[in-house]
Order: sequence, then C-alpha cells, then structure tokens
Amino acid sequence: MKQPVDKPTAPGGAGHFSAYLLFIALLIAAWVLWSGMFKPLLLGLGVFSCAVAALIAIRMGYFDTSVFALRFNLRVIAFWGWLLKEIVKSSLEVARIVLSRDLRLSTKVIEIDASQLSPVDQVLLGNSITLTPGTLTLDASDGRLLVHALTAEGAAALEEGEMLRRVAAIHED
Repeated sequence: MKQPVDKPTAPGGAGHFSAYLLFIALLIAAWVLWSGMFKPLLLGLGVFSCAVAALIAIRMGYFDTSVFALRFNLRVIAFWGWLLKEIVKSSLEVARIVLSRDLRLSTKVIEIDASQLSPVDQVLLGNSITLTPGTLTLDASDGRLLVHALTAEGAAALEEGEMLRRVAAIHED
C-alpha cells in the first residue's frame, strides 16, 4: 500500500512571503481600479475580500509550483515596454492597410514552435501575439502555436523569432 505524501498547503520562506504580498497588492490594486469606490467601509471590505482570495489561493497551492508562480522581475517590465512599442507599430501598420484605397492583404497562417518554453511562457507568447494588431493566435497545443497574420511581413517578423526570444529571456537564470 502506498503511503500518502504530506504536501504542505503553502511553502515557507521569505521568497514566498514576498510573492504573497505582491499577489495581495495586485489584487487590491485591481479591486480599487475597477471598483472606483473610496469610502472607508468599501475599502475595508475590498481589502478583506482580497485577503480571503489570497488565502484561498495559498490553500489551493497556487504558489507551490513554478507553473503558476508570480515571477516578476525587471525583464518582465522591459518586455512589457517592448510589447507596447510593437503594439503601437502594428496598430499604425494595420491602420495604414485598412485606410489605403487598395486593400493589399497577404494573409498567412504560420506555426511557431514554442516547445522550449514553459506552459506559462507559451501562454504569454500566444497572448502577446494576439495583442499585437494584425496577428492572432488561433491554436496552442503541444508546444506549437498556430498564428494567423494579416500580412506576409507580419508573419515573417514572427517567424524571425524576436518575440519568442524575448519571452524566453524573461525567466532565464
């Protein structure tokens, strides 16, 4: 008979405590931004509900695996800045295409191999591709992303792999 393995509900250590605090801070910030309520009673209830949500996440083992761990570092912020720049560039390109008299579309569906990325990073890559105007992640399975691009140039840029490299670089040690 196999002995049950005792699995702690929340890992200890100062590193996890800072992740807990960051998680609670993000929940509170989201609650304040989305609710727009600044009355003391409502703020107190919002903090209480965020603390309960954080306790539930800890009990569920949200921080037990690296798959779901909050991994914020300076590279994430740099990636967000680069992604914002790419979104603006792509938005201008799509606007130019749409507003031109002759709609020159050269749509293309490509497949990107992202098997070297963790599942969280694969999702980040797929969402980043979808956020960038002119591209859309159609499917993600088995480490491969199926992407529709509005133009051949957009598809070529994705095939170059710059976005893939930047996502992979976020969590390099």
